[in-house]
Amino acid sequence: MTEPLWRPTPARAAASSMEAFRRAAAEEHGLELHDYDALHAWSVGEPEAFWGFLARYLALPFASPPRRVRSDDPMPLTRWFEGGTLSYARALLRPPGAPDPSAPAVVALTEGGDERVLSYAELSDLVARVQAGLERLGVGAGDHVVAFAANVPETLALLLACSGLGAVFASASPDFGAEAAAARFEQLAPKALFATIGYLYGGKRFDTAGTAARLRERLGGVPAVALPYPGLDAEAPAGFTAWEAFLGAGGEPELADLPYDHPLYVLFSSGTTGAPKALVHRAGGALLTHAKELALHCDVRPGDVVLYYTTCGWMMWNWLVSALACAATVVLYDGSPAHPHDLTLFELAERHRVTLFGTSARYLHGLAAAGARPGERYDLSSVRTITSTGSPLSPGGFRYVYEHVKPDVHLASISGGTDIVGCFMLGVPTLPVHAGEIQRPGLGVDLAAYDEAGRPVRGEPGELVCRQPLPSMPLCLVGDPGHERYRASYLAAYPGVWRHGDLIRFTESGGIVVHGRSDATLNPGGVRIGTAEVYRALEAVPEVVEAIAVGRKVGPELAAGVAADEEVWLLVVLRPGDTLTPELEARVRRAIRDGASPRHVPSVVLQVGGLPRTRSGKPMEVAVAKLVNGGQVQNAEVVANPEALHEIAAKAAAVRERSAGRAR
Repeated sequence: MTEPLWRPTPARAAASSMEAFRRAAAEEHGLELHDYDALHAWSVGEPEAFWGFLARYLALPFASPPRRVRSDDPMPLTRWFEGGTLSYARALLRPPGAPDPSAPAVVALTEGGDERVLSYAELSDLVARVQAGLERLGVGAGDHVVAFAANVPETLALLLACSGLGAVFASASPDFGAEAAAARFEQLAPKALFATIGYLYGGKRFDTAGTAARLRERLGGVPAVALPYPGLDAEAPAGFTAWEAFLGAGGEPELADLPYDHPLYVLFSSGTTGAPKALVHRAGGALLTHAKELALHCDVRPGDVVLYYTTCGWMMWNWLVSALACAATVVLYDGSPAHPHDLTLFELAERHRVTLFGTSARYLHGLAAAGARPGERYDLSSVRTITSTGSPLSPGGFRYVYEHVKPDVHLASISGGTDIVGCFMLGVPTLPVHAGEIQRPGLGVDLAAYDEAGRPVRGEPGELVCRQPLPSMPLCLVGDPGHERYRASYLAAYPGVWRHGDLIRFTESGGIVVHGRSDATLNPGGVRIGTAEVYRALEAVPEVVEAIAVGRKVGPELAAGVAADEEVWLLVVLRPGDTLTPELEARVRRAIRDGASPRHVPSVVLQVGGLPRTRSGKPMEVAVAKLVNGGQVQNAEVVANPEALHEIAAKAAAVRERSAGRAR
């Protein structure tokens, strides 16, 4: 077992919200819950007692009390807190221990330098004005409203306005193309479209009026409203109502109390392997899950300031705005995290006294590769927690944070997904942090690693599964009335058990290591290995900024689509000015052999200018595997940098052609 990089002092652990919850649960139920692991064991061993107590402890604003905590129906038919009614919008606008109405609810920033602060009272008034406009459009309970939107307060107000009326919200980022956005929104037959018609990113202005107009056409000419963007005077396209003309009178917003499982919003899968799944998430499930993760696992308290770098096309935006339910101030930043310089986000953290700083592993790895030292340049004394997600944070990434960002901080690598709009595993503020490990499964999450026969394994990689229902699992998929696609996507591999599609390993310290997507697992010589081992080994090669390892099928087919063997291909992005010389390639192979195993050593190493990523920044291993095997990527418009696909396809084809020539 490795020595931890950080452990909370006894005083800090004792003062945490997680510790207060542990003590309260033990006292309420007459239990001896000595530590987090005992608390977690109780949470999955007595799920009805746990979830019921959690809802009371976090003061979920039930207007009508529930008859029971959950139904006995198996996934995906499980229903939660039946009979209970509440308002997600009320929980965010009138949180427990609510601050003074003049206290800041939102700090909104753009890379152009615009800065706005909305108090709870001002946000509430804006929500009321949006609701008046929605009602004029005929929007009511159960209707869908879609937003092609930047990360600005108006988008947040639109979500809360829809929730207060019982309408269902869905969003995508304005860097999506019209086809990619339409592939999502068309499934919903929305009653109204809201669209950002211009935004700033990386020092450039992007005009999206034409894209918004095409999207409206694809949606059948639905009523449309142009969302404002600070500092840009963009004219609304034909068929769009200007924002100010859309708004109605202010006052008190409508905060309808609805069933716990009432739909709140629809999130979408990436859509790179087919039509995006439209996942319907329940209001109570999202609220309870996010409150648990933010208040307990991330120790967010009233008056805290929460910054998470995200767009409205990623579930982390939905997670971020729920911090209002903790009576915290949320920071909405729209723009590039690297403009005008790499440490812009840390500059904002200093200026606004951020307490929870959320980012991606890619961002931290990039800073480490560039030799950035944010802890030396900025006063980060307010930051208690740093969270990282999007892809696994490497051991070197962990060490970088403690050495060059802040030595006394709770670094919480978190992992979950759009599918559950939350986390399976995340940080625990009372436990030590080990390099490369997520600290523990979340409370109430019956997490396990399964082998192919469905047996739990520890100390070796296995499929990430959840053996019990969670309140944030999707209510349903749009267009899937019999739940066939739902079951095929999540419940078919191990009947009655949720299979998420990640490969994980439980460590000796009790933490979890993510080895990558299980559908991107390497299988050279019939031995199943995860890609994360390759990436960790590459930390010894400073020239490599990022990489993707995939399997290329070789040899005769044993069955349809099943090759006799596969070889490992490694695609690398190098530091500016570096090239893949024979000497560097040899060092790459040696580092992987020494740091992982001979089986991990790639047969082919290719230098590329960039790796394809989803619009939420996740590396697309499955897409790269398709390309190196001669296939094509469906729905390439959902890729943030499609030029990377063309480069990889061309270079992979050239290697295959050379190999075929040698074979002849």
